[in-house]
Amino acid sequence: MIFQAGGVFVLLAFYGIYFGKAMAQRRKGIRTDQIARGKKRGALFWTELLMKVATYLIVCVESISVIRNFTSLPSCFRWMGLSVSFLGVTIFGISVYTMRDSWRAGIPENDRTEFVTTGIYGWSRNPAFLGFDLTYIGLLFLFFNPVLLVCTCFAMLMLHLQILQEERFLETVFGREYEIYKKRVRRYLGKTRNTGA
Repeated sequence: MIFQAGGVFVLLAFYGIYFGKAMAQRRKGIRTDQIARGKKRGALFWTELLMKVATYLIVCVESISVIRNFTSLPSCFRWMGLSVSFLGVTIFGISVYTMRDSWRAGIPENDRTEFVTTGIYGWSRNPAFLGFDLTYIGLLFLFFNPVLLVCTCFAMLMLHLQILQEERFLETVFGREYEIYKKRVRRYLGKTRNTGA
């Protein structure tokens, strides 16, 4: 019962942050969801579209797994999953808060945003994606089953491909400033020893 309650809390907290931020931005006239919107049918469009499918699919599979309390792992792994998923929600929440109104889902090709490198972005170039991944992994350990495993791997792969697309976009928009940032902060977690300009 505690694992189901924890899973429900994680899902509500994580997606509450996501949709709460989107609604708050909508009231300011900001379109948060930029995923596959207004993009020509190329690599970026298809990556974003598949990422959207993957992230919607995993919500359904996670929810069913929580409701049915599917698992084939011992409770020590489930406790670890609960901890990892809480950490993921926390990191995601901090990253969304730190981005303020520059946070978008998808690449905002026609919507200029601020380049944020402070706070949690000083330790990870992609803390929101790191939060997604940790939440997904945590829920996988909590409610391990083959369908959830496949969906988790698919979602994480698509999120990684989206990161690669965003890196190309940021290099184009922010140029040298982004290159310096890339040399200083790792893609997922940690600072590099190379701090030269």
